[in-house]
Amino acid sequence: MTDPLDQQCIDTLRFLSVDMVQKADSGHPGLPLGAAPMAYVLWTRFLKHHPANPGWADRDRFVLSAGHGSALLYSLLHMTGYDLSLDDIKQFRQWGSKTPGHPERGHTPGVEVTTGPLGQGMANAVGMAIAEAQLGARYNREGHAVVDHHTYAIVSDGDLMEGVASEAASLAGHLQLGKLICLYDDNYVTLSAGTDITFTEDRAARFQAYGWHVQFIADGNDVAAIESAIKKAKRQTGKPSLILVRTHIGYGSPEQDSYKAHGSPLGVEDVKKTKQNLGWPTVPDFLIPEAALAHCRSALDRGKRAEAAWQRRLEKYTKVHPELAAQLQRSLRGDLPVGWDADIPIFPADAKGLSTRVAGGKVLSVIASKLPAISGGSADLDPSTFTAVKGIGVFSPAKEPDEQGAPDEVWSYAGRNLHFGVREHAMGAIANGMAAHGGFIPYTATFLIFSDYMRPPMRLAALSKLHVVNVFTHDSIALGEDGPTHQPVEQLANLRAIPNLSLIRPADANETAVAWRVAVETRERPVVLLLTRQALPTLDRSRYASAEGLRKGAYILSDAKDGKPGLILIASGSEVGLILAAAERLQNEGIAVRCVSMPSWNLFDAQPQAYREEVLPTNVSARLVVEAGSPQGWHRYVGDRGDVIGIERFGASAPAEILLREYGFTVDNVCARAKALL
Repeated sequence: MTDPLDQQCIDTLRFLSVDMVQKADSGHPGLPLGAAPMAYVLWTRFLKHHPANPGWADRDRFVLSAGHGSALLYSLLHMTGYDLSLDDIKQFRQWGSKTPGHPERGHTPGVEVTTGPLGQGMANAVGMAIAEAQLGARYNREGHAVVDHHTYAIVSDGDLMEGVASEAASLAGHLQLGKLICLYDDNYVTLSAGTDITFTEDRAARFQAYGWHVQFIADGNDVAAIESAIKKAKRQTGKPSLILVRTHIGYGSPEQDSYKAHGSPLGVEDVKKTKQNLGWPTVPDFLIPEAALAHCRSALDRGKRAEAAWQRRLEKYTKVHPELAAQLQRSLRGDLPVGWDADIPIFPADAKGLSTRVAGGKVLSVIASKLPAISGGSADLDPSTFTAVKGIGVFSPAKEPDEQGAPDEVWSYAGRNLHFGVREHAMGAIANGMAAHGGFIPYTATFLIFSDYMRPPMRLAALSKLHVVNVFTHDSIALGEDGPTHQPVEQLANLRAIPNLSLIRPADANETAVAWRVAVETRERPVVLLLTRQALPTLDRSRYASAEGLRKGAYILSDAKDGKPGLILIASGSEVGLILAAAERLQNEGIAVRCVSMPSWNLFDAQPQAYREEVLPTNVSARLVVEAGSPQGWHRYVGDRGDVIGIERFGASAPAEILLREYGFTVDNVCARAKALL
């Protein structure tokens, strides 16, 4: 039998959620009705948090991966004392409210990550667990545990169906992330039907095969069993835990165990029947018994004491390890240490040059040696993306690697190189979780074509204002013989369409160095760096403008002798060298040409109108853009009378120089198209 006060608290959570959905005439009542007991036990008996200070560094992290159940999360936040009023609760899913349809990080106090697209939250939780394990291994010392918390998630059938959750769970098991505990709302129902039509595998066996500790609770209303299972999970320090909790969607309602309870309000009459079935007063709506509120609000006092105890530990730690303490707190604040970029190389002019992926690797290695917050890796592409950093270790359970496994590196949880395996989707979501946790500037790396696999987490990073650096190499058809399956064409336009994402495509090694500086200095948005496979000339900056112009998104690289061009050539990345060569020929023919390097639309658009007019004066209508990708979007910069040399079909398998010739990326074609404009 459930204790009467516990039952009252659980039912308060249930019916706050149901009333929210009913008042909004929109939402998902089924999950809150079924999952409220497990959420209540977790939040009141295990979760280490301080509602008065949601950003306390050593709090446990909670992720509602099944973000459609947001009403339950808002009920928990209100009941435990976060800055979320009853009026906010009553404005669920309304314009300007703090209670949007799915949880949004930065919008509602206490929401750790933005969830709703299923599977993303579970992968975010894996990233948070990686962050905790890495910070703990790097900064904790004997007798001084200043990083010591758990990551909890509530996941659904839909979460576990998504491939991103499978990718992340596989990696979490391999990494033995013992402080990750997922409660599975195992209700046998999805949005349109029962799981028996699509999802009949043995989920417990699957997660055991991943290397997880697995438990099963037969009755989702059994508070004692839920408590016992979480205690057992916390003792499993060498494995992440999945607790399958057999629940009933829409518990107590006329639509219990039906998909009809998933994503629609119950309706006035069925809300009344549900309250009657569970012994809850039918009036008033949004009822909160005083005893239930007082019991749940005890989280404020517990949180205050827990944070105070941690502050005392931190003070003792700071006295004994002042440098480590300063470094940890600086990383958690997101501050950059003095001199972090002092040794970034300046690349000498070189007509042969080097690829921007190689230049980027050299820059990253220098930055990572000075900036402890940098941690990341690639989706099994380190030899191709040049993003493995020597001397900072490999994040892993302690092991002795064989000769194929970077034997010169220390393998431990303190390592900052992450091996994601061929799991691009999870890699993006895990990096988001690390950024949301705090203490990191995480980076990822793969080929640009595989940004398609990463687009959902990149979109959520932009929506959530997370500082993540996504490195994409092999950024055009010039990667060559691998052919159209690996040659990005539409990806540039696709990524540029994401709001609040900063995309930078540098033209040479020195622009790449500035691009990495900008990526590190950026706040509250993800940054994408697009880098080449092929070598590019390192421009002679005594002849051309400084690469620092990249900071403004676009800059005048070379100009007509009198500064009054009749033609403007614009390019990004690898095509900048091409327009410079074309400009030299055109100028020899008496045509006044300006060359503009435009590595970043969004950085340029953020500049004052006067600067934008200076670079692209409106009185010069002859403008030609050259970029080895879809021309979509470029006409905003060239106008009705300008032109774009781009790619509007798939690539082909051939050596790079042949592809570039066949697709029109030659001096002859640029000059011909430019003259046609004149």
